[in-house]
Amino acid sequence: MTGHRADGRGKERQDAQHGLLTSVAAEAGVSLSTVSKVVHRRRDVGAATRVRVEELLDRYGYVRLWERDPATPRQIIVVFRDLSGPYTLEVVRGIVDAAGELGIDVVTGTTGRRSISAWLEECVALGAAGIVIVISMLAEDDQRRIVEQRLPVVLIDPLSAPSEDIPSIGVTNWSGAREAVQHLLELGHRRIGMVAGRSHSLAGAARLHGYRAALDEAGIGYDPAIVRSTDFDYAEALTASLQILRGDDPPTALFAASDAQALGVLEAARQRGLAVPEDLSVMSFDDTLVAAMACPPLSAVRQPFEELGREATRVLMDLAEGRPPASARIELATELVLRTSTSVHRRVNTA
Repeated sequence: MTGHRADGRGKERQDAQHGLLTSVAAEAGVSLSTVSKVVHRRRDVGAATRVRVEELLDRYGYVRLWERDPATPRQIIVVFRDLSGPYTLEVVRGIVDAAGELGIDVVTGTTGRRSISAWLEECVALGAAGIVIVISMLAEDDQRRIVEQRLPVVLIDPLSAPSEDIPSIGVTNWSGAREAVQHLLELGHRRIGMVAGRSHSLAGAARLHGYRAALDEAGIGYDPAIVRSTDFDYAEALTASLQILRGDDPPTALFAASDAQALGVLEAARQRGLAVPEDLSVMSFDDTLVAAMACPPLSAVRQPFEELGREATRVLMDLAEGRPPASARIELATELVLRTSTSVHRRVNTA
């Protein structure tokens, strides 16, 4: 896994590539978007137009990224909102492992100081095969550029629903959360709270909806007093959990929307003098490495991180070679993993 910034030669190469394709578009009498479609061998271009553009590309000596000298290492870029937290580590590992099997180098970065737009420029400047964007919000201009220029881009857990022309990969967040809460219900818990993700996050919202669906199916009303929304963050979850547990009618079980939040729940329970799971059962979502290392080890909804990385890499390379995915949205199944942070409800609820 490597990371670096495009140098002056990279910028020159980017400008030259763009200038060449612009010249081809002008000479062929078509749009730059159409030329990009031909370059990526899309099927939605007329045969005559395709032939004319291909002839001009050959004449100008244009070489597609995937047709370059095989001795030249291929690269993909993976961009995160930040590089902190157990989720990021698992996603990075999944992508790097999958890319390594294909002989592909991975350049990583964040949107902390560089915008998505700048990373799209970097992708072209480096001659990378494409870019994977993890848990980020795509501006309309960025989406338009990706679609119009047919840039190979795959999203993992986007914060908002992307254009149908941009593939995204995630997991079955709703059903995974529903299954987790159903398990707590089976253990006899009826007062189940949640430290949820932000409502603007598609994954966070789906997990909250799964939680509510399980309660509704059990005939239990939704109580906002025992639900708090935070970032997928330890510190915020600690504060939120303390607020929930200090309430007049605290829950006997708490479901956290991520492992980082679940660690905050465990610390809040410790500060309140509550034993886990005797006084409070704790269920998490993610099942990163820290879940099994927690005290006590966390029961959790497992995301298939290795498969997630492999699928993102596969779809990205297919896009780079002109093969769009069969579906714009791919969801991988989750799995419930039971450890010792959950147990049968023993405490009598006096409310």
